[in-house]
Amino acid sequence: MFRHVKQMQYTVRVDAPNPGLANLLLEQFGGPQGELAAACRYFTQGLSDEDPGRKDMLLDIATEELSHLEIIGTLVGMLNKGAKGDLAEGVEKEADLYRSLTNGGNGSHTTALLYGGGPALTNSAGVPWTAAYVDTIGEVTADLRSNIAAEARAKIIYERLINLTDDPGVKDALGFLMTREVAHQISFEKALYSIRNNFPPGKLPPIEQYANNYYNMSEGGEIRGSWNSDENFNYVSDPQPAVDGGDGMAKVTLPESQNTNVENLAIRTQSDPTINPVTGADLGAGDSKPVPKA
Repeated sequence: MFRHVKQMQYTVRVDAPNPGLANLLLEQFGGPQGELAAACRYFTQGLSDEDPGRKDMLLDIATEELSHLEIIGTLVGMLNKGAKGDLAEGVEKEADLYRSLTNGGNGSHTTALLYGGGPALTNSAGVPWTAAYVDTIGEVTADLRSNIAAEARAKIIYERLINLTDDPGVKDALGFLMTREVAHQISFEKALYSIRNNFPPGKLPPIEQYANNYYNMSEGGEIRGSWNSDENFNYVSDPQPAVDGGDGMAKVTLPESQNTNVENLAIRTQSDPTINPVTGADLGAGDSKPVPKA
């Protein structure tokens, strides 16, 4: 059961309207690293988690993310409040109204116009929110790692937004939201490492023959570190196809009738390497390029 409390989780104060900043804040409203995506991600994970402790944590954090969505949406509405009234009433000249909407570098006036200055479920470029942002896969050790990364990405976005405003009230609210991302990351890490067998994800073990190999797949300027050291890996300096010992060629076994059809197709469409055909490019080049002999 959800029950809305009219007072927000954090007090929001805005010193002055700023439609450009409002547009940028939409990144955390309807963007891929935003609060709605986080709330949906953790809510759906919590509903299916079999562990009562993790379920409780996931639903708590999902609900808090909804409260963060309310904070961001309120900031957007307050920053757009002046422009919203001007837009609705049409009291300014066209050029002045346009300048007010795009004040502060707001390049996506589409969001201001189509959504009337309110918080839209889009990112800062006006791209609509999509459930594709919810990257849950249903394996808790993989999902918790994804959650940790999502909180880290969101923290960085908040840092960048803080650097883009001098409004002390906005900075204060964004600083709170940024800090809560860190707290959630800690909770997810604790939950992950409380699972005794959390790596590798899933049930099936890796194939031992390849599990500890590091393949040097780029030539020149190799740098060795713990990520490819002899202490942690079998370093293969010059991997050759195929690492399984085969010839590296693709093979498929087909029924005889299908194999005959494939062979006939290959014969019908085969290239003749002995000819040098005249092409449209040759003809278009005119006298600047000799036409090859057929």
